[in-house]
Amino acid sequence: MMHLGDRSHVPVISFSATNPSISPSQNPYFIRTTLDDTSQVNAIAAIVEAFGWREAVPLYADTEYGNGIIPYLVDALQDINTRVPYRSVFPSSATDEQIDDELNRLIRMQTRVFIVHMTAPLGVRIFAKAKELDMMTEGYCWIITDGLGDYLSSFDSAIIDTMEGVIGIRPYVPESENLKSFRVRWEKEFRKENPDVHVKLDMFGIWAYDTVVALVSAVEKLESLNPKFDKGKVAADSSDVVRMGVSQIGPELLGEISNITLKGALSGRFNIVKGQLQYNTFQILNVIGNGPRQIGIWTPSHGITRNISLVRNNKSTTADKDNLGTIIWPGDKPFAPKGWEIPTKGKKLQIGVPLKKGFTEFLKATQNSSVVTGYSAEVFDAAIKLLNYSVRYEFVPYNTSKPGSYDDLVFGVSDQRFDAAVGDITITFDRSKRVDFTLPYNEGGVSMVVLAKQDMSKNAWIFLRPLEWKLWVTTGAFFLIIGAAIWILEHRVNREFRGGPHSAYQLGTMLSFSFSTLVFAQKERVLSTLGRIVMGIWLFVVLILTQSYTANLASMLTIRRLEPTYTDVKELIRYGYSVGYQEGTFVLDQLKEMKFDVSKLKTYNNPEEFDDLFSKGPGKGGIVAAFEELPYIELLLTKYCDKYMMVGEIYQNDGWSFVFPKGSPLGPDISRTILKLRENGTTKKIQEGAFGSTLKRTCSDINPLDSSTSLKLDSFRVLFWLTGGFVVFAVFVFFAMFLWESRQILVDSDTTVSQKFTHLLNEFYKYDERRLITYFEYQHVRKDQNKAVVHASDTNGLGEAARGYLPSEGVVDNEGPIIQAVHQDFGLVCSGDHAADGDSITDEDVDPFLHNIVGGGDQPTPGDANLHQIQLSEIRHRKP
Repeated sequence: MMHLGDRSHVPVISFSATNPSISPSQNPYFIRTTLDDTSQVNAIAAIVEAFGWREAVPLYADTEYGNGIIPYLVDALQDINTRVPYRSVFPSSATDEQIDDELNRLIRMQTRVFIVHMTAPLGVRIFAKAKELDMMTEGYCWIITDGLGDYLSSFDSAIIDTMEGVIGIRPYVPESENLKSFRVRWEKEFRKENPDVHVKLDMFGIWAYDTVVALVSAVEKLESLNPKFDKGKVAADSSDVVRMGVSQIGPELLGEISNITLKGALSGRFNIVKGQLQYNTFQILNVIGNGPRQIGIWTPSHGITRNISLVRNNKSTTADKDNLGTIIWPGDKPFAPKGWEIPTKGKKLQIGVPLKKGFTEFLKATQNSSVVTGYSAEVFDAAIKLLNYSVRYEFVPYNTSKPGSYDDLVFGVSDQRFDAAVGDITITFDRSKRVDFTLPYNEGGVSMVVLAKQDMSKNAWIFLRPLEWKLWVTTGAFFLIIGAAIWILEHRVNREFRGGPHSAYQLGTMLSFSFSTLVFAQKERVLSTLGRIVMGIWLFVVLILTQSYTANLASMLTIRRLEPTYTDVKELIRYGYSVGYQEGTFVLDQLKEMKFDVSKLKTYNNPEEFDDLFSKGPGKGGIVAAFEELPYIELLLTKYCDKYMMVGEIYQNDGWSFVFPKGSPLGPDISRTILKLRENGTTKKIQEGAFGSTLKRTCSDINPLDSSTSLKLDSFRVLFWLTGGFVVFAVFVFFAMFLWESRQILVDSDTTVSQKFTHLLNEFYKYDERRLITYFEYQHVRKDQNKAVVHASDTNGLGEAARGYLPSEGVVDNEGPIIQAVHQDFGLVCSGDHAADGDSITDEDVDPFLHNIVGGGDQPTPGDANLHQIQLSEIRHRKP
């Protein structure tokens, strides 16, 4: 007809040709006054998107009408990330047996969202059979296109009963007085001519009426109504079509009707642009009770809305299920189905697993047996048990002993040979393009394993390794702090912390004293009480530090250390060394990308073959290195930890995962359960149970020079805090006492602040004569070491010649009890006899101390020197 119209220039007008393959753009004299089927695919996709369904199966007749919409429907679903795993095609004259077989196939699938696009006679039969097969129950979702939706108002109650819970769409026609009046007149005339047929006015009847009105309106606008045809010169043997000629008014009529708008049409707005009816509002229906009930409206600009008033008010909406009215789903359920179910009828899910020859701790499968054990299988079993629904499955072993076999196993899922795949399967980019992976259940990565040799070299800086740098810095700082604190506490009462040829002399004394405590070799004596307490605490800390340092250094120098035989991958490639990898894994592709010579690549299937290849060496067909995934490396080092070590870069990947078809709804649920298993430590427990005690190290492979073996500052933090705290306390007490004793300077109102500060500094640096302490070294004739301490508290009564010449040190030599008096600044100044060992010094005994005090001059008497005012304590002998 369209060819005839084009040939004769006669417009061909159709109000029922919905196939999108028939296009006015390709047939200039074709006018479509109905919607083509593609106009509704976006409305269907919006419904699917609103409920979050990720899979949908179209059911359609194998006719031009049925096939025409499918490419557009699939594209619309893919735009919202909804997968079409299967297309259910029915012959136009399908038998009950064919319908039954096809529906049973759908039952065995996971998808429960079905989109039906077919004519009413076949569609009614399919829904009747679906009800028999319990496919109109809870969990199923059925969506019908306008091919069935237009007739919902005409179906009897028996048909409606088989379709209860179905969601349908059809073009929206606003109810008007004109439409109501026409519907009454049409039904009256139709019943008069067909008394036994009960049919209601549908969309095609409405568009047919509007088409006639539009044609009449176009004809009325023509300037001429000449119906003649220009036949021209026609051969005698020409066909009837050629003899018909060309219409004189056809082009003009085409121009009028190709772009026409009717106001007050039965369908609401009848607008034809370039030969195609423009209509984009659809009514969303729910079949319930006695027939269809409107639950929403869809338009391209507003998406899904509750009613048409929102569109007229130009209120923005989205593809949200909350914008729909109450829906009663199949099985008389008020809640939406999730869109998929694990089939409980028919076969179980077929889970492909690799058939490995070794490393059975991870997976152990036997040919022609569904019994599979090992770490990967146990994690999958645990993940399935956490689902809130039942899943029936069985393992199907797949031979992975040839190159690329793991890829074959993975792609078997995308090819629908398996429903899923479980095992030590690594996530890769190429694989992810064809299948979906769950979240990884094990960490991933590839690294190099080489033979280890003992390291006999010496590290020149090993003496620094026992302590970490923070501890070195802290210890050095405390040496300085202790030195400064002892000087502050001692310099006013201890001659050994005073004097010297220049001002920096005492700084050297302070530093040498502090650092000499490291080996307990300080020669300066600490005399004050606070100083002795500080020194006692510090010497204890030094003892702990030195002992810990010694023990750690000894460990580093004596423990066995290993070093790798090869560390550089580029060296292996440059010299053409043979390397190994586990057969069937993706590591082969990674080695090829690294530019390894394929002829130099060796395979192994178990730890024994791995060890044998290394034992042979490169000269006998062996290898010098192997590239393996981290979980396998952990297992290999556990078994051969004193023989091999992991070196070099770790080539990261996303780890091991389970494989599902693209868009599988089961994949996200399994990912969530895997996440829970990892969070609660179940995967770790499964690993320990699967590997037993093999993961426990049986030999030392720790590098003693590694920074992790250095003693940390945290280990001594409490000691340093206590020491620092008491140093601060001691210095604080010292200054408190000093300020109290110097309070006359502070309260002196005749001096300025700067003068007070200067006086305090001078006072701080002066001798404290009341606390000066003099030492006597005493050596008994039997060579016993003895010490005598003499306190001099008052020298005010001494004459000028004797002032300042108090004995500070006395020595008893072997020739007799001779005490030599030594001046604190000028050395030996006098000597004399002393009483027997153990006697007390009295005022009368003092005179010999001043013998020769003025180099041969007159000897002062005790009275002249007022020596009775010098209070001397009893000499006590003790061993050091």
